Amino acid sequence: MITANMVKELRELTGAGMLDCKKALTETSGNMEEAVTWLREKGISKAAKKQTRIAAEGLALAKIEGNNAVIVEVNSETDFVAKNPEFTSLVDKIATTILESKVTTMEEALKLPVDGSTIEDLVVEKTATIGEKLSFRKFSLITKEDNQVFGTYSHMGGKIVTLAVLEGNDKDVAKDVAMQIAAMHPLYLDKESVPAERVEKERTILTEQAENEGLDSNKLPMIVNGRLNKFYEEVCLLEQGFIKENKMKVSKFVESKNMKVLSFVRYEVGEGLEKKEENFADEVAKQING
Repeated sequence: MITANMVKELRELTGAGMLDCKKALTETSGNMEEAVTWLREKGISKAAKKQTRIAAEGLALAKIEGNNAVIVEVNSETDFVAKNPEFTSLVDKIATTILESKVTTMEEALKLPVDGSTIEDLVVEKTATIGEKLSFRKFSLITKEDNQVFGTYSHMGGKIVTLAVLEGNDKDVAKDVAMQIAAMHPLYLDKESVPAERVEKERTILTEQAENEGLDSNKLPMIVNGRLNKFYEEVCLLEQGFIKENKMKVSKFVESKNMKVLSFVRYEVGEGLEKKEENFADEVAKQING
């Protein structure tokens, strides 16, 4: 019988998670020494010690197969590892596996079988062999119709990757839109997509700014509306100036090609994560002395 105290003891010895410790003890019939070995063989005890580190570098990747597409982000601690063939192969394997599935949640994705294991176990294994914390952060699995087209763009070797779905069949237009999304970082598709509370918050801020500037109170509503339109031009894809012809809005460019933007996804590696500030010399010294 595997007791809670046994699990606690193994966790203190290895730094592995409780579920992994319980599984190790179950697999080894409660033999503590063999359980430690089991965890080491699986790379779990070594990987567990890296879980407090920050993995904010890495790679994003989009793959398309027929009417299905996937975009994934897998993180590493350093940009050096992000360019490692073993790491890039892992990212490709994760993307391909998800693309061939119908999963909708990260929990389901982590349990997908790959190379006789699961995505979750593969990430743990690669964390141990590569030598720094790796993290499969997120994915989007997207399906289009036959009368629609995917547009994708990768910038800086996978640091920013975008995937757009357009109605129509011009792949060049779709790629231009994907490039626009990468460069200009829109948060919403159009004005209607901006949450009402976000609009009201922005309106309040703009009103206070105008009042503080001592502008004519009778003209405030008109001034605020004008500035609100500038806000829309920054955050809404269809309201932005088209990067290849800035005098034309993206909406007009797409319409001129008899196309329509339906949705988009933009992944920027490490966005929202705290990044370590280390120089390359220190990083190499750590690995040598590690």
